Amino acid sequence: MANVADTKLYDILGVPPGASDNDLKKAYRKLAKEYHPDKNPNAGDKFKEISFAYEVLSNPEKRELYDRYGEQGLREGSGGSGGMDDIFSHIFGGGLFSFMGSQSRSRNGRRRGEDMMHPLKVSLEDLYNGKTTKLQLSKNVLCSSCNGQGGKSGAVQKCSACRGRGVRIMIRQLAPGMVQQMQSVCSDCNGEGEVINEKDRCKKCEGKKVIKEVKILEVHVDKGMKHGQRITFTGEADQAPGVEPGDIVLLLQEKENEVFQRDGNDLHMTHKIGLVEALCGFQFTFKHLDGRQIVVKYPPGKVIEPGCVRVVRGEGMPQYRNPFEKGDLYVKFDVQFPENNWISPEKLSELEDLLPARPEVPTVIGDTEEVDLQEFDTTRGSGGGQRREAYNDSSDEESTHHGPGVQCAHQ
Repeated sequence: MANVADTKLYDILGVPPGASDNDLKKAYRKLAKEYHPDKNPNAGDKFKEISFAYEVLSNPEKRELYDRYGEQGLREGSGGSGGMDDIFSHIFGGGLFSFMGSQSRSRNGRRRGEDMMHPLKVSLEDLYNGKTTKLQLSKNVLCSSCNGQGGKSGAVQKCSACRGRGVRIMIRQLAPGMVQQMQSVCSDCNGEGEVINEKDRCKKCEGKKVIKEVKILEVHVDKGMKHGQRITFTGEADQAPGVEPGDIVLLLQEKENEVFQRDGNDLHMTHKIGLVEALCGFQFTFKHLDGRQIVVKYPPGKVIEPGCVRVVRGEGMPQYRNPFEKGDLYVKFDVQFPENNWISPEKLSELEDLLPARPEVPTVIGDTEEVDLQEFDTTRGSGGGQRREAYNDSSDEESTHHGPGVQCAHQ
């Protein structure tokens, strides 16, 4: 049973310590569906935590190590590998990490290396037209001089201090009849479980078995791909002896566009028109994401109301893997009215004769009170001072008679 202080991985999956394998699997599947980056692009870190917790607790050896020794036991039991350190720094109190380590077994039974996840920023134009680009990265490859052995044939020996486990088990007596078992990284082999004599080390890799190599990947962004979608390069991650390389996974991140906003396979844009265009028809041109000049026409006599939306069929985003089918383009209209006193009173009368007739003013019976309608300054709020101005109330006597904040109510 895990110690109370070491139940964080159980808490991530929402299961109690001692949960069965079936309960772990159900919890993982439920959370993975909810937080998978394909469905929830902003939950990448949460998905990494869930995957790591399940990877540990579903492995009997790792789970036993975690239940007995907690975080420290897992860290030391992993030999202090970089991937494990990155994950621990995130889950157990550290900064964000760029690459997700998810060691597992491949189909042929070999231990599988870590996948490397890297964000790739793309413009909306790239996603509309498709794009091929080159990505340069540095990765570990097996040393060609020693074939990944670290030295001459037979030079690599199992560490006698830790018996090849990479960790040492120490027993400390706390009191008569009470002992504590502790685990630490083997200092003789630095947790690698192997030792190589200095004179027999490979000169090229210095006994590390791998060397750094620059890799150029040709990345194809297909038409219609979306934000959060992945491009996978199978087996292109870091190499290590006896380990099947993981994948390099590129996560697409769409950059904001000044004109268009995407919604699935549809596009949205806003266009400004004047009052004469809204009433008498118009024609305007815009540049589409593939460089085409699109002419939009709207006939006279059909009125465009402020804020209304019209659609252009088939001018949205191409569908992924079916680029000849496209979504729609939705245009929202912002009608710009003329400024005050833009026309003479005589011309205004002529214009009124051309426009639809005003509604008749209803007859009011009884006492009436006439007020002025004024412009509202949003920076000044809606206090009582403006109310008094609207009612042409300039009585200093009333304003001094009442205390601060007290206003007269008008019915």
